[in-house]
Amino acid sequence: MGGPLSDREERRGGKMEAAREAAAAPEELRAAAVVLPERLQRREAERQQGVERQRQKKEAQVVKEEQSEFFIAAFTREREALEGLLAAGLLEEAAASLQALQKLLTESVRFLAPYEVRQGQEAVARLQSDLAARRQQLQPKKKFAFRTIKKEAAPVSEPRPAEPAQAPAASAAPAPGYGPAEGEPGGPPLCGFSGVENEELELGPAELLQRDVLLSGLRGCQVRLRGNANTLRVRDCRGCTVLCGPVSTSVLVDGCSDCLLAMACQQLRTHRTRRSRFYVQVTSRAVIEDCTKVSFAPYTWSYPGIERDFEASGLDRDRNNWNLVDDFDWLATDRPSPNWSLIPEQERISCWD
Repeated sequence: MGGPLSDREERRGGKMEAAREAAAAPEELRAAAVVLPERLQRREAERQQGVERQRQKKEAQVVKEEQSEFFIAAFTREREALEGLLAAGLLEEAAASLQALQKLLTESVRFLAPYEVRQGQEAVARLQSDLAARRQQLQPKKKFAFRTIKKEAAPVSEPRPAEPAQAPAASAAPAPGYGPAEGEPGGPPLCGFSGVENEELELGPAELLQRDVLLSGLRGCQVRLRGNANTLRVRDCRGCTVLCGPVSTSVLVDGCSDCLLAMACQQLRTHRTRRSRFYVQVTSRAVIEDCTKVSFAPYTWSYPGIERDFEASGLDRDRNNWNLVDDFDWLATDRPSPNWSLIPEQERISCWD
């Protein structure tokens, strides 16, 4: 009874095992058949997503090219009309046209190539310079006339009082050795400070209203510009703090180092600047070139009457691209530029007094 199985029993057991394996095989095949379509479906879905992404990318590129072509045509047309107004001496109309041209450029930055943005900015800066030069050219000159001056003999016993020394505060022209910066008019700027060291300098709303301002060759100065200027140029300044109200058009910072600057404007261009911090409200993308260790944070400076100055400037307070910076020295799109950074929130200035 407990002896070895006969040949017949072994054969019968083998057949039963084979039958069980044959019965299990269809179940495995059915499971594999279920897995295989799911894998194919997933692969097909991924392929379809890739095709859709390529289609959307191509459509976006076509739209971008069409927008760029429209901008170039409109910008050229407006620029030529503005040049005609300048040639005819219609300066108020030219100023309004220039602001419209600047607005067109600002609103188109998001779809323009960097070189197109740069060309537009250079054209606007050149037209600003032409407008300022034309204003100076057409200013009425004082009429010359001979006058008879009656001289009175001064008492011998009373010496002539000495002339009071003039403080080197506000200066109409840059200090000797400083030529006009890019985009500046060829003549002297309308207002500003030049060649001053370790002073507190200030201009108010009446002095700034829609005027071009130049800060040049300052060292260790604290500058407050409360009001609405037309343009602002900050050149060759070291270790300075510059706090500025809303500027209607552009700000150029050139050749500065170790400075703290707060400003609101349509366009910000920064050249040859080192180790400086910017608190900005800018409606277009800021541009830097040949700069290192510059950092950015949102504009937080305030003063009584700033809301009125913002309204006069035409700037949109709800639009601020403070963290969007184009570095013309860094063309890589997959890695951030090492030349600029964002100021950490815990390190930002909130109280300026």
